[in-house]
This record gives sequence, C-alpha cells and structure tokens, in this order.
Amino acid sequence: MFEIRRSNERGHANHGWLDSYHTFSFADYYDPQNMHFGALRVINEDRVAGGQGFGAHGHRDMEIVSYVLEGALAHRDSMGNGSTIRPGDVQRMSAGTGVRHSEFNGSPTETAHFLQIWIIPDAPGGAPGYEEKRFADEEKRGRLRVIAAPGGAEGSVNIGADARIFAGLFDGDERADFDVPAGRRVYVHVARGAVTVNGEALGAGDAAKLEGISKVTLENGENAEVLLFDLA
Repeated sequence: MFEIRRSNERGHANHGWLDSYHTFSFADYYDPQNMHFGALRVINEDRVAGGQGFGAHGHRDMEIVSYVLEGALAHRDSMGNGSTIRPGDVQRMSAGTGVRHSEFNGSPTETAHFLQIWIIPDAPGGAPGYEEKRFADEEKRGRLRVIAAPGGAEGSVNIGADARIFAGLFDGDERADFDVPAGRRVYVHVARGAVTVNGEALGAGDAAKLEGISKVTLENGENAEVLLFDLA
C-alpha cells in the first residue's frame, strides 16, 4: 500500500486563537477512514496566537510528543514540570494513569506553530512521565534522526510504545533511504516545504501511508522538514 493524503483532506478547526489541522479523527472531526494508523493516533498541526493556549486538562494512557516548528511552547503539568520548548526541541509526556497539563504560546505576540502527536502505548496504566531533548539541525540535515523510540534509543526521547519517530531536513540533492523492517508500516508527514516520497511529490501538510514496502526514499527536497513514523 502506498496511499497519499493531501493537506486539504485533513480535518480543520479555526477557533480564532487556535488554527488546527487534524490528520486523524479528533474532537469534533470524525473520519472513520482515518481513526489511526497502527499506534499513531493523532497528528495535530496547531498554530496558537500570541498569549493564548490550552488551559489545564487531563490525559491518560497516551504517549504525547510535541514538535515545535516556529515560536515557543510553554508547558506546565501536574508532575511539577515546567519548561518552554522551541524549534529543535522534542517533548514527551507519558500520560499513563493520569496527568493534567497546560500548553501556552511562550510569546505574547508571535504565533506558535507545532505538531502534537499521540502514540498509543503498549500497555495501559503506566506511571506518568516527562522528558525533553534538543536535536540540532545538523543532526537532521540530509538524514533521518530518531527523535523518539522505546528505551530512548540513540539518544532519543523514550516512548512506551512499539514505534519510532524520525525527523529529517532535506533540500536540493540531499536524500535519505529508510529500510523498512519486515512486517512494519511507515507513515511520512511533511511538516513544511516539499519533498518526494518514493517518487511522489508531497508538500507541507501532505502525508503518505506505506505498508508492504521495503524501502522509503526521501529526496528532491525544497526546504523540507519531514517526520517519519516506523510502526508495528
């Protein structure tokens, strides 16, 4: 299977302070054909106006990864964590048995643009947890850098799910090949710019679902920032 989903096919909600695109069913957006892909449950592309954000609310039994594209995102949670993350930072919150948190734009004037990603954990009822790490552009330039994986493999953030998330930056002649492990599926999301995935041109917000394919090739990038999900 090699299925393309274009940016304008996603769910969309504009609340004024929040402009959000939903890759999978979320909140008032329901699409029975796009509930999840393997353990990948949510990719929300959010733009939050200056000084605005999500007030304290609860989650449980979900691995939540935030990936900032522009601006700053201020995090607070019931575990006592407080931090502001910026482009290059990756934040992981394991909701486990239950956690409350808030996410606000860290600037009073500039828009915060980020991806919120939910991964279904391998087992429910784990202990809540929090982690963040920074990945410099040089680590992602022309290659796929693992940013989230079980056990924090290769210096990534640790997620309690059979999934790995990679990030890459591609421009000009830069190219990366991902050898898909047997029996795995891959989801590619173009966060910005443009790139070809196995010869198919994708732009910002576009994505590809791949199953039964042994290799994924990313090339012909135009200021592209890409996330690749390796899923059971």
